[in-house]
Amino acid sequence: MPVLTRLIPSPVSVDIMAGALDNLAGLLADQRISSSGRLAVAISNGSGAALRDRLAPALPGADWYEVAGGTIDAAVQLADAMRPGHYDAVVGLGGGKIIDAAKYAAARVGLPMVAVATNLSHDGICSPVSTLDNDAGRGSYGVPTPIALVIDLDVIRRAPVRYVRSGIGDALSNISAIADWELSHRETGEQIDGLAAAMARQAGEAVLRHPGDCGDDAFLTVLSEALVLSGIAMSIAGHTRPSSGACHEISHALDVLHPRRSAPHGEQVGLGAAFAMHLRGAVDQCGLIAETLRRHGLPVLPGHIGFSADEFVAAVAFAPRTRPGRYTILEHLDLSTDQIRDAYADYVKTIGS
Repeated sequence: MPVLTRLIPSPVSVDIMAGALDNLAGLLADQRISSSGRLAVAISNGSGAALRDRLAPALPGADWYEVAGGTIDAAVQLADAMRPGHYDAVVGLGGGKIIDAAKYAAARVGLPMVAVATNLSHDGICSPVSTLDNDAGRGSYGVPTPIALVIDLDVIRRAPVRYVRSGIGDALSNISAIADWELSHRETGEQIDGLAAAMARQAGEAVLRHPGDCGDDAFLTVLSEALVLSGIAMSIAGHTRPSSGACHEISHALDVLHPRRSAPHGEQVGLGAAFAMHLRGAVDQCGLIAETLRRHGLPVLPGHIGFSADEFVAAVAFAPRTRPGRYTILEHLDLSTDQIRDAYADYVKTIGS
């Protein structure tokens, strides 16, 4: 009987620990990512710029590029600026927007990309997707998975706690996303990649059941690992299905309908996950997700992030239009606006205000 194997796209190095940033130069050399030291380092004018003085002496061959933000235009401008530089690799140093822009720019110029996360706001730190703002709103672009990932827990602890909590919501949303994937498999025959589903589910469950909080290194390590596993699960599957279902459709709808008012991604998808679990009648799981969100200071009701009940109901009704062809509990139930309003009222009664 032949032995079949497959290659799994994943980073060659994942370094999650306090003080990890101090070994960045060594990691790049030891893993032969950059033997010459010629690096393009993409930073924001915030957390990345604050670390530049600390890292510059250890990276004497690096050129530093400030990126305006997480837009497709900024990513293209970064790629154009780097193109003449003859670099070994690109380092994205900052939050999710900078890492997504650096991933896209690195793909555009054909260079490996190293992600150095300064917060844990979402699972994009290790995913094969760049989410960037464009003229039509926000788009997702396929890119190679980062070749290496560095998460320094000392740096993470200094990040605004809201952006660390956001990563909790994104990790928890895996549980709802996998339930949607399994629903689609039953109803439409959509194929499930069992390994990708297992990794994404266990990432969500690890965060759901960990007793620690954002001030606890043990919890931050588990959250970091969960976000990494979510990204690798998407690479294995070849799409975002392991981590994106009705929860993300609802978040995308809020972004489209209220582009100037949207909350951090993880806050929106965490709320979307709790509501989606309620819609599918998974009372215990809905309650556990809502309880965990509350414990970490994350929203469980739209009012907690500045949306009215009517605005949330309208976003749920609009949500299936954000991902045409994707089958989730929203497409399965195909609820009218009045039915969504009734379901939301029942959700509030179930979890409490």
